[in-house]
Amino acid sequence: MDADRTRGGIRLPEGSWWDWDVVDWNAGRLTLAAGYDLTYHHGLELVFSDPFFVNCPSAFHDPAFRAPSPEEIGRLTRRFGEEPPVVVAFQADAGGQEPVPCLIDGERLDIVEESVLRYWREDAAAGQRFAPWVRSPDR
Repeated sequence: MDADRTRGGIRLPEGSWWDWDVVDWNAGRLTLAAGYDLTYHHGLELVFSDPFFVNCPSAFHDPAFRAPSPEEIGRLTRRFGEEPPVVVAFQADAGGQEPVPCLIDGERLDIVEESVLRYWREDAAAGQRFAPWVRSPDR
């Protein structure tokens, strides 16, 4: 699913997306992963291409996605000199007493629903994806 020019709250595929964390972040991409328990695998990824602004914890639970406010859009526009193509806003449980407000701005957002293993498995099916840190014992 491609969510270019996202302004309203995003729609996630049906599933149990309670547990979230950052699985990859570099200058060109930010990937958030979700599942009901991130110990062994995750089943959903939000992939932001060319993230300009990221304000969220590295791990969180039960996000409530919402449309970004006009003030948030205005702040980002003033900061970067143009209206951002993709802005995703949400509140999430990060372990504190109150939900944390989160905001991510980037060039593009792709929502990927696919099982990604977080541990090495010899008998994995052909084409099975693994989290970026998972390596074969031979390597």
